[in-house]
Amino acid sequence: MRLEEEFSHCDEEEQPEMMSQCSIGALQQLQQKVVVVGYALTSKKIKSFLQPTFEGLARNKGILFVAIDQNKPLSDQGPFDIVLHKLTGKEWRQILEDYRQTHPEVTVLDPPDAIQHLHNRQSMLQCVSDMNLSNSYGKVAGLILPLVAKPLVADGSAKSHELSLAYDQYSLQKLEPPLVLQEFVNHGGVLFKVYIVGEAIKVVRRFSLPDVTKRELSKIKGVFRFPRVSCAAASADDADLDPSVAELPPRPLLERLAKELRRRLGLRLFNLDIIREHGTRDHFYVIDINYFPGYGKMPGYEHIFTDFFLSLVQSRSRNDRARNLLKA
Repeated sequence: MRLEEEFSHCDEEEQPEMMSQCSIGALQQLQQKVVVVGYALTSKKIKSFLQPTFEGLARNKGILFVAIDQNKPLSDQGPFDIVLHKLTGKEWRQILEDYRQTHPEVTVLDPPDAIQHLHNRQSMLQCVSDMNLSNSYGKVAGLILPLVAKPLVADGSAKSHELSLAYDQYSLQKLEPPLVLQEFVNHGGVLFKVYIVGEAIKVVRRFSLPDVTKRELSKIKGVFRFPRVSCAAASADDADLDPSVAELPPRPLLERLAKELRRRLGLRLFNLDIIREHGTRDHFYVIDINYFPGYGKMPGYEHIFTDFFLSLVQSRSRNDRARNLLKA
């Protein structure tokens, strides 16, 4: 359609070479509007994220996904407008960092050094603690049994998602360090997954560990291990929940958390796991932060991401024009 509009500016009586020039100019303009997203993802992430409906919508909006060949130098590929990645390893991080230095015109989602903060649960949650929002999301001091034990390293592997529930202090000796300990808080068996894509925020409910009664605490001893609590099959959005449990965290709180964490972490693609202390309306706990989570499970992610990619390119274009004006 745009091509036909460009042709309408050419006089029908013009010479063929003039028509050729006009058509070439139209094609060049169309090519310039294509946003090329190079991706370096695991096969599992490709399957869950680059779904046919998403690729089709992106193509209709002028966004093209191109696989990055890890066996070739990154600088020899492209050109890219955006590089989307979720691979691990020091070698890959160095490749990306070098690429960022030599190709400042490309947006890398996200900087590898920034992602490293989320690979350690202690430094990850310290960012939230430093925000001093205890009146808004809960208290972090004075741990009381039972305790949730999570691996210190959060590298996206199956093992890093395992957690244990320790009901007594003697059972803590059975756990394998390094670990992060969190006080278990009754939360109605529901957690809130807060997905963040740039400035967009989307919240879904997921089933979580059930509440623990005082009677159970007096009788149960030892350690209970859970391979992975949050998964696609555990969606609670359509469940018949108590309204006090189902009520989403207040939007202003989520917006403040997202804004501050984007700034502190230097990331634009992540999610928060948040729980509400059962029996309260405003006691919330941030229990985990994940980089580039399973967005394929987020309703409407296709539209959110296409809008996000386009906004990144438009923002960079505006910034480039502003710099050129200053130089003129």
